Amino acid sequence: MPMKPLAGVLLALACLLGIAATGSVFELAYGDPDLGVTTTRVILGLCLPGTLGALLLAIRINGTA
Repeated sequence: MPMKPLAGVLLALACLLGIAATGSVFELAYGDPDLGVTTTRVILGLCLPGTLGALLLAIRINGTA
């Protein structure tokens, strides 16, 4: 089954947000973050639910049911 274009865009967004969340975790865990603790926590707090939401929406859009 081919992927719908919007599902592909949302999947790419989920990947980018996941990478940003992973980077934020490492920044917070291993020292003083470049952007500051507060900004890095905000990025992490927005990226985690954003990743899950974009992934689930991509699956729902591309589903057959």
